Amino acid sequence: MVQGGCAVTSMLQALGVNKKFDAVVAASDINISIAAGERVSLIGSNGAGKTTFVNMITGYLLPDTGQIKLDGQDITRLEPRAITRLGVARSFQIPQLFGELSVLENMLVATACHEARLSFWQPARRRSAMDRAQTLLERFALQEHRDRRVAELPGGVRKLLDIAMSLTAAPKLLLLDEPTSGVSADEKFPMMETIMAALGHEQSTTVLFVEHDMDIVQAYASRVIAFYSGRIIADAAPQAALANDDVRRYVTGELLSE
Repeated sequence: MVQGGCAVTSMLQALGVNKKFDAVVAASDINISIAAGERVSLIGSNGAGKTTFVNMITGYLLPDTGQIKLDGQDITRLEPRAITRLGVARSFQIPQLFGELSVLENMLVATACHEARLSFWQPARRRSAMDRAQTLLERFALQEHRDRRVAELPGGVRKLLDIAMSLTAAPKLLLLDEPTSGVSADEKFPMMETIMAALGHEQSTTVLFVEHDMDIVQAYASRVIAFYSGRIIADAAPQAALANDDVRRYVTGELLSE
């Protein structure tokens, strides 16, 4: 991959990826190359193929044909745990948290799980784990909630914690599934500001985020990949992608109302 006459490392590549569920085409000849450090938004209506693509990256689905590479290494048929250990982390639309544990304890469990050290012989409260947890809590403005039970937290704070936990292992590739869903309109931009400010300290981390709010997409993505019916219909900078006729017709619905 070359940009401006200089070679740019592809952190993620999808090469001729296809996936069908019976007669339903979930991925059709997907070809993508994403450079290290890019901030890319995946957009499309429900069922367009975004989640299928993310699930193939993380190993929860196998492509029927094609290849997926992480930092040059073929990960197409690796188990999800092996892919995680190579540097892929994911946060979910519904945060995956331990409700009865505190915010700090959730962070420490995430660190121990990433390092495969959660045992009686390798305590979670090691100095290095505590330092990393404290740093991320500060970056995500979660320090004031450090000792609160997660079950007591509002939804927006839980989302931030879920993303902070995914960064405990300093991943090469971070996948965010609708980071602003379920959050009030007034909270969306402050939340994304917090997330992007925190990710600014992880500049080598490539970020893919699935998002339905086009204002968020325009404000925080450097590149947009639009899916429709298992195909990529646009891959460009936000302004160009959102002006694409197919995107306006099948994703934002603008042409349907004209």
